[in-house]
Amino acid sequence: MKTISCMKIDNQLLGAYSAEVRKYDEKEIIFSEGDFPSYYYQITEGAIKINNYNEDGKEFIHNILGKDQSFGDPLLFMDKTYPMNASALKPSTVIRLPRKNFINLIKENPQISLDMNACLSHRLYYKMIMMQSMASQNPSARIIGLFDYLKSYSDCDDHHSFQILMTRQQIADLTGLRVETIIRTIKKMESEGFIKIKDRKIYY
Repeated sequence: MKTISCMKIDNQLLGAYSAEVRKYDEKEIIFSEGDFPSYYYQITEGAIKINNYNEDGKEFIHNILGKDQSFGDPLLFMDKTYPMNASALKPSTVIRLPRKNFINLIKENPQISLDMNACLSHRLYYKMIMMQSMASQNPSARIIGLFDYLKSYSDCDDHHSFQILMTRQQIADLTGLRVETIIRTIKKMESEGFIKIKDRKIYY
C-alpha cells in the first residue's frame, strides 16, 4: 500500500509564523469536544490519542498519533467545534500554531495547501475503506481495514514497518469484536504473514 504521510510542516517554517512548543504530561487534555479550534498541532515527541465518549460513557478511540503527525487540522477550515478530544497518551511535545497564523502560512505557501488537501483526501479514502471493512463478518477483514486506515496516517510503505499503537482491547472496541476474537485472529494473521509480532507489539 502506497501511503501519503500525515501532513508535516517544517518546524522552522512554523517557527517563522510564531508557533510555540508545548509539553503535555501523560493524560493531559490538549482540547476537548465542544472546544473551538484555535491551533494547528504537530507532534515532535510522544503519542496523542484522539477519542470521544458515547452517551453511556464508553470510549471510542479514533486514532493514536505519533512523531511528525498533525491532528485536528480539518477543523481549522470550518466554523465548527471539535467533535472529539485530544490528550497525551504519554509525556509529549507538540508544536502549536495559532489558527490565524496557520491560515496565513498556507496562503503564502500554496504548495503546503496542495499537499494538505492531498493528505486529507487520502485519509478520507482510507476511512471509507475501513467503514466498508467493518461491515464484513470476517474478523481478519475488519482488522485489516482498521490497520490500513491507521497506516494511512504514516509514511511507512514497507511491509511490517508500521507499529500498531493500540491494545488488543482498543482494537476490539474499534472493530466491534470480542477481545478474545481479536487475540485469536491476530495470532492467525501472524501465521499467515499479514502482520509481525515482536515483544507483544504488532507491526503491519
